[in-house]
Amino acid sequence: MNLKGRHYLKLLDYTPAEIRYLLDLSKDFKIRKQNKMEHKYLSGKNIVLLFEKTSTRTRCAFEVAGYDLGMNVTYLDPGSSQMGKKESIADTAKVLGRMYDGIEYRGFDQKIVEELASNAGVPVWNGLTTEFHPTQMLADLMTIEENFGHLQGINLVFCGDGRNNVANSLMVACAKMGLNFTLASPEELRPDPDLVAICQNLASANKTKIEFTTDIMKATKNADVIYTDVWVSMGEDDSVWESRINMLKKFQVTKEVMQNAKQTAIFLHCLPSFHDLNTTIGKEIYEKFGLKEMEVTDEVFLSAQSKVFIEAENRMHTIKAVMYATMGGSDV
Repeated sequence: MNLKGRHYLKLLDYTPAEIRYLLDLSKDFKIRKQNKMEHKYLSGKNIVLLFEKTSTRTRCAFEVAGYDLGMNVTYLDPGSSQMGKKESIADTAKVLGRMYDGIEYRGFDQKIVEELASNAGVPVWNGLTTEFHPTQMLADLMTIEENFGHLQGINLVFCGDGRNNVANSLMVACAKMGLNFTLASPEELRPDPDLVAICQNLASANKTKIEFTTDIMKATKNADVIYTDVWVSMGEDDSVWESRINMLKKFQVTKEVMQNAKQTAIFLHCLPSFHDLNTTIGKEIYEKFGLKEMEVTDEVFLSAQSKVFIEAENRMHTIKAVMYATMGGSDV
């Protein structure tokens, strides 16, 4: 499988066979990491991380993955780049492409990362946009496969805002790789109809289902994976909290919801999560609306069914696989 020179912008750009290759490569890198086997296969190369939205997991995963592969890594936070302010996206891409061997972007509109890719001349990787979160998807698929031994036929249920980048990307990932996808959400928080139509066609070809419901207990009956995300995404105005809470509080993942699924079901979350009062935002929401927990209860988050920290670690291994494959590594 030769992915050298390819961008990694959304899973829709990749075939199931290519995704399978990246997952297998991720497993190999995880074994090497766990066994302290050096794998500096991209030694001497340089990458830059462009962050218009801050992050813990994405930044650390890219940085550690880059260092493990022997690369030099430059991090540019939201205040350290002139992109879009004093310099156009296209010009920024052309400059960085002459200095670096790969560019990561985490920020807003998908059009930005697409424009970077069109002008950079080197591989560009999507660390998150408003529409898609493809590096998270590889980590999710890897975690699911580690638990169940396969992907085909797995029943995955997403509970919450079905329009956000994680829900969009999960629907694509399931359709591509043969998992059944169910969205439990209010009707007004469902994905773009055009994306749904694309995924329905992909799912049909893979003999799997994409379904939507407003009943969380109906959705989670016989679920293998229950997944949720924060109710208000980064970059949204705080004024939406009250309406979003009112719409989504009945879609909270509780012990009862998990018990409604299969006994072997696991819980996933891309993180960060508001499952207690140990965050500034968590405390503010409690003071304003009286909620001690939001998208998932603390009981579920800390349970044996929760695989969220393994899932977070897997971001590093899958990102390493993406960078290695698209930059032309050949020693694995």
